Amino acid sequence: MFTEFKKFIARGNVLDLAVGVIIGAAFGKIVTSLNESIIMPIIGWIFGDVDFSNWFILLGDIPADYTGSTQNYAELKAAGVPMLGYGDFLTQTVDFLIIAIALFLLLRTVNRVLDEMQSKAVEAENTEASAELPTDPQLDVLKQILAEMRSRPEAALKD
Repeated sequence: MFTEFKKFIARGNVLDLAVGVIIGAAFGKIVTSLNESIIMPIIGWIFGDVDFSNWFILLGDIPADYTGSTQNYAELKAAGVPMLGYGDFLTQTVDFLIIAIALFLLLRTVNRVLDEMQSKAVEAENTEASAELPTDPQLDVLKQILAEMRSRPEAALKD
């Protein structure tokens, strides 16, 4: 069983997938940081210094012994207050859209490069194929005879 597992792990696809997952996780952290530290503050500034992380709807009562801010989502959540955090959902949605746009642009670029490489390969193949036509000496003689016959059609009829 261990040998089969080693063979499975050694396959290129599994290693490629592992590398993709690791890079994806790192890319996700970068996008989250970009979103939380740059994009959402700009959006908040445009809409009037709004912190989206504190947008929520209370679904229950705040405990009587709660001493924190009633406008802080993280503190209320830690206190166990039931609520809908739609600001956090909005932030995560923007994260997703950034990742989707980045992947779209990356895949579009890769597809264009691959299409260009494929068309160049086809062109090169066609050029090589036309340049590498066999030259048979008998074929050359036949071409000369045909050219001669075309230049003097009346001579060919007399013979």
